[in-house]
Amino acid sequence: MGERKYTTVELMACVASRLLEDRKTVFVGTGLPMIAAALAQRTHAPNLVIVFEAGGVGPRIPTLPISVGDSRTFYMAVMASSMHDVMSIAQRGYLDYGFLGGAQIDMYGNLNTTVIGPWDRPKVRLPGSGGANDVGSLCRRTIILMRQDPRRFVRKLDFITTPGYLTGPGAREKAGLPEDTGPYRVITQLGVYGFDEETKRMKLLSAHPGVTVEDIKANSQFDILMPDEVEETKPPTEEELRILREVDKAGLVLRRE
Repeated sequence: MGERKYTTVELMACVASRLLEDRKTVFVGTGLPMIAAALAQRTHAPNLVIVFEAGGVGPRIPTLPISVGDSRTFYMAVMASSMHDVMSIAQRGYLDYGFLGGAQIDMYGNLNTTVIGPWDRPKVRLPGSGGANDVGSLCRRTIILMRQDPRRFVRKLDFITTPGYLTGPGAREKAGLPEDTGPYRVITQLGVYGFDEETKRMKLLSAHPGVTVEDIKANSQFDILMPDEVEETKPPTEEELRILREVDKAGLVLRRE
């Protein structure tokens, strides 16, 4: 096996990018989601409509913005709007994809970004929801990007900030959330995961090159559903890596392993 020519972060960006379809809308947050969306626009999805929380709708990102309020998130945009308008777009059901992250995730794709430990006396107080609850509640498909280890892939969340499939089949609908919405993919440094249609539990779709099933099991408190044959994630192409590094020339995200 030859020397790997890409970082784990670059692999995750490529995997996320390939999920985004042409002529769809995607709600994008700071960092890795921005790079993934920009890569999709420059390759297989030239008509992808990127939406930023601060109000940029339909921009063509020239280089990596430092935040969702950076002026580059409005570059060649079809609309320079506001957070209120963007969240209204989500409520009206016009956002196909949304990116999320989290400090903790469970088998049903519920996320915690609020506290670690008891609510009244937490060990760590986290940033909270921001727009994450809106994204997880209202976007048709959510893509979760996060690191995987037993502290993050947990049996029980310390706090549910953003709903996944809650307690399983039918729970989102019972809670009043729109039908046909919810977690779609989870991408970590170890693999790519989806959710079983019947049980709504997380299942392995592919393991990254060099990662074993044992690695994946060892880095989760809950049992991840396993296929009979585990596929290997397709590594980044030379062209994908060239575009990624062009977008993030300063290495704000891609320099991290």
